[in-house]
Amino acid sequence: MNRKVLITGATGFIGNHVVHELLKKEYPVIASSLHKEKAEIADWFNKVKYIPFDLASYDPGINYYQFFGEPDMLIHLAWEGLPAYKSSFHQDVNLPRHLAFLSNLIENGLKDLTVTGTCFEYGMQEGCLKEDMPTMPGNAYGMAKDMLRKKLEILVKKHAVSFKWVRLFYMYGKGQNPGSLLSQLDKALVDHEPVFNMSGGEQVRDFLPVEKVAADIVMIAFQNKVTGVINCCSGKPVTVKEFVENYLRETNGHISLNLGYYPYPDHEPMRFWGDTHKLNKIIN
Repeated sequence: MNRKVLITGATGFIGNHVVHELLKKEYPVIASSLHKEKAEIADWFNKVKYIPFDLASYDPGINYYQFFGEPDMLIHLAWEGLPAYKSSFHQDVNLPRHLAFLSNLIENGLKDLTVTGTCFEYGMQEGCLKEDMPTMPGNAYGMAKDMLRKKLEILVKKHAVSFKWVRLFYMYGKGQNPGSLLSQLDKALVDHEPVFNMSGGEQVRDFLPVEKVAADIVMIAFQNKVTGVINCCSGKPVTVKEFVENYLRETNGHISLNLGYYPYPDHEPMRFWGDTHKLNKIIN
């Protein structure tokens, strides 16, 4: 019998692709998000059970495990306030709100939980980042996610819940934020701009197409042999300049790169990528 999956943040960048992946595998899906109007125009809307929910309206008197139809598992993608990584909103509002919601589900019967984290939990550490390294988050978003994970780790042990924390790196693809690197590059190409302003491009990153990220999240969620923190990444370091040049080649795009126009971001280290040993145990 197929397991009933609740997915929060279903209309988000990753959420849309995860819903597609779940439906492709014919899993029964309960989809939830803040914006019902966005869900109603999604091509998957009539193929799932959709339950709108605003985390800001969380009520501790409600049994959310029953509210969402007693799902066999939850893939929790919801998170508000991005890409304002430095905003105190993540710690002051998001952290207690998401912890209360997830705690409610666990305490009322949820037995399988997958939550997305962030590579920002590693902070300013450089090189190949492994899951057993200490976390040293340097921005509010990373700090909030790191604290949520630590609190959930205590709770899931107490309630014998299978827990997977998917630490996301860099993603690109359909539906990404208009302010993201490739969205801005695509716009410059469409507008026939002569040059594309960017940073020096020497920072080393780890990129995956969002369709691959969604497929990996589903594979991680539907197994219980590898649990805890799992990097979701390519494991292949590439400079941002190389990444942009490769993208232009693949899409046959032509534009001059104005390197060094923007300063390097101060909330990220210059060189980092993820270790994929745990991920490979799952997907292989």
